[in-house]
Amino acid sequence: MNAPFESLDFRRFTEPEMLERARTFRAECARRRSVRQFASDPVPLEVLEECIRTAGTAPSGAHKQPWTFALVADKSLQRRIRAAAEEEERENYSGRMNEEWRRDLAPLGTDANKPFLELAPALIVVFRQAWEDLPEGGRGQNYYTQESVGIASGFLLAALHHAGLATLTHTPSPMGFLAELLGRPTNEKAFLLVPVGYPAPGCEVPRLERKGLEQILARHHPPSLPA
Repeated sequence: MNAPFESLDFRRFTEPEMLERARTFRAECARRRSVRQFASDPVPLEVLEECIRTAGTAPSGAHKQPWTFALVADKSLQRRIRAAAEEEERENYSGRMNEEWRRDLAPLGTDANKPFLELAPALIVVFRQAWEDLPEGGRGQNYYTQESVGIASGFLLAALHHAGLATLTHTPSPMGFLAELLGRPTNEKAFLLVPVGYPAPGCEVPRLERKGLEQILARHHPPSLPA
């Protein structure tokens, strides 16, 4: 049986409009920074839910949508997550990470202490559904789950930034403790931990230089595209 189809809801812009929209969005994304100093001010849960809805619009392999976004805004649970994450991070910094890794992290000023996991008013834990638990029992196959959940995470970060919130991408490795603490089923594997909130007053971030276009773009086209 063929899948049902519907008319595409697509708006086409003039070239000047396209360029303006592209530049505006690029400038907004360029202001996004990873924040480790959060204010304690609460954030509207409805805003977080809308941003998670946006993440859910991402494309996925065979449209399986293999993601779960666990929204945590309970201080006692955040403290437990912090304690478990710091335990793993102490192992990482004291031996799991090689010297090159620790050297690359040094300019960012990171260490095994992760107070932002407790100070941020909310955490969003992104889980990857390695397989699908079928209602009638057994497992269904999911496809390209790493790629699909990675794209959805990008949508989430952009939506949160666009809504006026600060974020951090945190990946304490291994992250199995997150599924255990949050009571997630065995098919869900922690992919990303995102503290979210407002920057603390006087918040500072590392002075970074992003690669320029010529460093990230490989051109395989003539000097000007055909009309």
